[in-house]
Amino acid sequence: MTVRIDLSWLLMVAEKNAHDDPRVTDYGALVAAVSRHEATIFDQPVYPEPHDRAAALLQLLLHVPALERTNALFASAVAYAYLVASGLRVITSPERIRDLARLVKDGSADVQAIADELRTWSL
Repeated sequence: MTVRIDLSWLLMVAEKNAHDDPRVTDYGALVAAVSRHEATIFDQPVYPEPHDRAAALLQLLLHVPALERTNALFASAVAYAYLVASGLRVITSPERIRDLARLVKDGSADVQAIADELRTWSL
């Protein structure tokens, strides 16, 4: 199953999970996230699995901030919510989320490494 997101879905995730920081400072980052998750080349998805799409969203939103302050929290919440919306049961801890966000932010994890970590979070 491929879950399609849009700007309103991202704004809903921001409002629900980053309620202390609801101010969007760059709508372009959100539009880019929507486009990236549904990217195709010759009608083949660039990110074929939910974990891949969630990883692409997480990476983009951590590197291209959309909110005033809580971008790591928002990016992590988007990835988590995407996996859940895709029908996966996700079990993780705040420490694992924090550690992954740090690896992504410092450039130590590419999309494949992020997707591999996200796979360990789902049953």
